Formats: sequence, structure tokens, C-alpha cells
Amino acid sequence: MKNKKMMLAALFIAFSAIGAAVKIPAVIGSVALDSFPALAAAALLGGGAGSIVAGLGHLLSALVGGMPLGPLHFLVAAEMAVLVWVYGKLWGSGRRKMAFVIFAAGNTFAAPLPFLFLMGTGFYIAIVPSLLIGSVLNGILAFWAVPRISRVLGERQREGNVPE
Repeated sequence: MKNKKMMLAALFIAFSAIGAAVKIPAVIGSVALDSFPALAAAALLGGGAGSIVAGLGHLLSALVGGMPLGPLHFLVAAEMAVLVWVYGKLWGSGRRKMAFVIFAAGNTFAAPLPFLFLMGTGFYIAIVPSLLIGSVLNGILAFWAVPRISRVLGERQREGNVPE
């Protein structure tokens, strides 16, 4: 089971890298569709695996976007990891809509708060709309994808094509 979980986490990280290339127009170039694989991983593999995918996915997105915030992206990666961990815990307890709302609100309004103090009100106000669009799109994609991925994994496992 551990090997399967690691293999799936690596696959979700790869999907995160692909999503990192699909940018949402924003003040900085790291708002992208890199979170949806992390949210899917959190739903399917648990909050811990999802948080690793989220942190690495954000760093990949920042690299693709040219690292406009420099080392501050490590702070954002940690914030993403925490938000996705919470998402995974809420999803696992059956509170899926709440997981979506908490992720979207946290990623849109709470995660950029340190930048309010570091870069000013203008940056915060400029980034919030893009983060809202990105968070909602990532959440909707995850909501749509998770049942389908789960079904495929279940079918593959029954056929013997996915190791335990």
C-alpha cells in the first residue's frame, strides 16, 4: 500500500507541474492550476500526501512563473501545504463542501495576509481577485476529478493492474 501511495503522490506532483503551466492572469506569475492535483491527492490519499503535493506544486508553479517573490515562495508553499492538509481532513470526515469553502477562503484571503504587511495594501488588493478565481477553479476541478480518479483506481485495482 505504501508503494502505491508514493506512486500516486508522484503522479499528482507531475500533474501539479502540468497545472503550474496553466496560469491565471495575476500580478505575479504563480497563480495557476497547480492546486487541483494537490486537492485531489488530499481527498484520495489523505491530508499528509496532499500537503506534500501542494507545497511542491506551488514551488513548481513559482519556478515556471520566474519566482517573482523569491524566497517568499517557500512561505506560500507552506501555507498551501497547511490549507490542503485541512482540506484533506475535512474531505475525509465527509465535509466536502466545507473543505472547498475553507480552502478557497483561506487561499484567497488568509494566505496573502503576510504580503499585506510585506508589500502593502495595493499588492494584497491586486492579488485577491486572481487568487479567488484560481482557488475556485482548482476546487471545482478537484471536485469533478476525484470521483472519476477514484473509480478508475478502484477498477484498476480489481483488475489487478494497480499494486496494493
